[in-house]
Amino acid sequence: MYNNLISRMEAVQSPIIPVVGELIKNSPGTISLGQGVVHYSPPPEAIEILPKFLNDATNHLYKAVVGIPQLLTALTTKLSTFNNIEINEENCIVVTAGSNMGFMNAILAITSLGDEIILNTPYYFNHEMAIKMAGCQPILVETDVNYQLLPEAIAQAITPKTRAVITISPNNPTGVVYSQTALQQVNEICRNHGIYHISDEAYEYFTYAGVKHISPGAFPDSSQHTISLFSLSKAYGFASWRIGYMVIPQHLLGAVKKVQDTILICPPVISQYAAVGALSATADYLTDHIRAIAQVRQVVLDALNELQDICTITPANGAFYFFLKVNTDMNDLELVKKLIQEYKVAVIPGNTFGMEKGCYLRVAYGALQQDAAKAGIERLVTGLKGLIINN
Repeated sequence: MYNNLISRMEAVQSPIIPVVGELIKNSPGTISLGQGVVHYSPPPEAIEILPKFLNDATNHLYKAVVGIPQLLTALTTKLSTFNNIEINEENCIVVTAGSNMGFMNAILAITSLGDEIILNTPYYFNHEMAIKMAGCQPILVETDVNYQLLPEAIAQAITPKTRAVITISPNNPTGVVYSQTALQQVNEICRNHGIYHISDEAYEYFTYAGVKHISPGAFPDSSQHTISLFSLSKAYGFASWRIGYMVIPQHLLGAVKKVQDTILICPPVISQYAAVGALSATADYLTDHIRAIAQVRQVVLDALNELQDICTITPANGAFYFFLKVNTDMNDLELVKKLIQEYKVAVIPGNTFGMEKGCYLRVAYGALQQDAAKAGIERLVTGLKGLIINN
């Protein structure tokens, strides 16, 4: 009887990472260029601070919904110095269990059933999933041939049901970084229409070739309509610790606290202590690791350039992804399966990011050190040549 009961979850896509993970498990020796994580661990300061957590028995009790004071103070400083976002009477910080939770907090806080949220394609699949889980409708707006924003197209997609526009810069899955001009145009469109600009900045530190990260929350007169999402998962090797944070308009705090108190009560306090420690690490921690990833990026890019006859490789100066358009009629998931089974290299199919026309692959290079990344990308190049040219 219960199999006949249909919930809203029927409309939500299944996460692709576990699917690809199972294929990898069944093909031992596969090198994964799939999941978007870094290969390095948190800084020593994150671990060294943990005795302070253990020495205070009250830390085993619930703490403030929005985060512990020590972390809020550290984040206020970071936002000011790195993002040029000043915390004042118009906005506030809420610590979350990763930026995915921050996104869900935001969607539930600003929407009602049937509302619309604009996503730029290719989108981050968890964003699309969260919107549908909330009973809202994702409205897809294409980017240009280089996956850059098209502000006019975004403006044309706004209806009376629109509640927010989502931007991700540096971008997952494409790796592109949006210009200040484009982000400012989107932010002004949102302000003029009385909707929110949700800016996902999980990859804020990962920019290359002199490109600078831009936070829309730093634009003048943006505090009332901009929701900024951040994460320690990437830059600080904090994936399993589940600490992110959001900067929201003060008028949304009550709604966000309702969501977070219901789902989480408070972010894991031990992880918040670790975050305080991580944020106290010297600048060398970030610069050294990102420099190493930049070197891996160059190795990957040099190898991918061998595929120019069969792939479109879009310039990407951020995150740790390249997004390939493969010149084939083959289904992208079928291609991913063949790459794993026949060439022992894994990537992520583009249809999970909303790219239904054509064959697209996301290549991630942050999780591997240089030798492993070189071996993986060589397998990918060999595999694509073998599967596309020979078929």
